[in-house]
Amino acid sequence: MKKIMLGLMAIPALCLSASAQTKGYTPLFDGKTTTGWHTYLKKDVTAWKVVDGTLQLDPKAEGQGDLVTDGEYENYELVLDWNISKEGNSGIIFGVHEDPQFGDTYLTGIEMQVLDNKDASDNKKANHLAGSLYDMKAPSKDVAKPAGEWNKVKLRKKDGQLTFWLNGTKIVDVKIGSEEWAQLLNNSKFKTWKGFAAYPKGHIALQDHGHLVSFRNIGIKEL
Repeated sequence: MKKIMLGLMAIPALCLSASAQTKGYTPLFDGKTTTGWHTYLKKDVTAWKVVDGTLQLDPKAEGQGDLVTDGEYENYELVLDWNISKEGNSGIIFGVHEDPQFGDTYLTGIEMQVLDNKDASDNKKANHLAGSLYDMKAPSKDVAKPAGEWNKVKLRKKDGQLTFWLNGTKIVDVKIGSEEWAQLLNNSKFKTWKGFAAYPKGHIALQDHGHLVSFRNIGIKEL
């Protein structure tokens, strides 16, 4: 999770449009403003901006930090598209408890990895690849598209059951608190982190990992 600063690279950024992916979901991003979001542990949005209908991180801007929803959620389906730059690394982190005692979102939140699987430095372990339950469970299949292309996510969290889809393929399915979860947790870097996955209700975060990344078509359906 070490943050590495890279030069700003161009990512194709298509305007937000009504898509089958977001029908039936409440938008979390209107395609025009950062309303409904703030930088973690700050009142306003810093380093993130709206570019051609996408939420985009500028890794050279001041005030770096993860972008989090103003609202908190417990049982839901989240959909979005992401596009990562070459060598890029980011993540979708959820169940985030916002408190100054936790300096980063990943200290409490669970992460679905966003990664350039081909060229990112964090591509050496299967459970660090795009779509993984980060550092815990590898995606069942590598269906990620290359850097510079859009990837579609559906993330479902219902009564502790976590299910991830990437580009239409179900790739992770596990229940928090199960025997499988305990084993995965014990084999991860998070096993001694007292706040990790401890909050059933929390914010959703888009990770600032020091690389250019864009998100669009962000919607949620509470269950």
